[in-house]
Amino acid sequence: MFLADKIDPDTCPAEHLITIGQPAGTDGSTVHTLIANCPPLDTNSVYCNLLQCTHFADTCAIARHTGNIIGFVSAYIPPTRQDTLFVWQVAIHETMRGKGLGKVLIQNILGRETCRNVRYLQTTITAGNNSSWRMFRSLAQGIGAKTTHTTHFERDAHFGGRHETEFMLTIGPFHIPQDNEP
Repeated sequence: MFLADKIDPDTCPAEHLITIGQPAGTDGSTVHTLIANCPPLDTNSVYCNLLQCTHFADTCAIARHTGNIIGFVSAYIPPTRQDTLFVWQVAIHETMRGKGLGKVLIQNILGRETCRNVRYLQTTITAGNNSSWRMFRSLAQGIGAKTTHTTHFERDAHFGGRHETEFMLTIGPFHIPQDNEP
């Protein structure tokens, strides 16, 4: 548990207590609703969100305020890239956007023992998703890492023209101290 002054003290007063931790299976349905209310995020099935909240709980984070879910980050370590955390989605309740909560959730995941070997963060972002570009570039700056990006999933070749091209943003290399490090 931490005080929200680690977020943005100008837009989220410190007296508001926010808890951050791993999700549980009972969070899947609420996470699904949160994501559905966060365009332009793609909604997956409730079952997918249940798997994220159970099978991938070690690399996902959930934020709660007064018992309500206000943020969720889904991520995983690809089997062939044990030094990389891939961030799938960052969903923040509309009342909490622009306060730095997404970065705090990602940093919470990176600080876990599960991520002790992680030196890179990757995510895909469409060209027009300016808020995601800003957040991830700010995260990179905050941890002192460089960013690169390349075309990853193309509109026509991969999405059959039904989704905008996704660019792979890579942050790193970096070192994040783990919870058990001084």
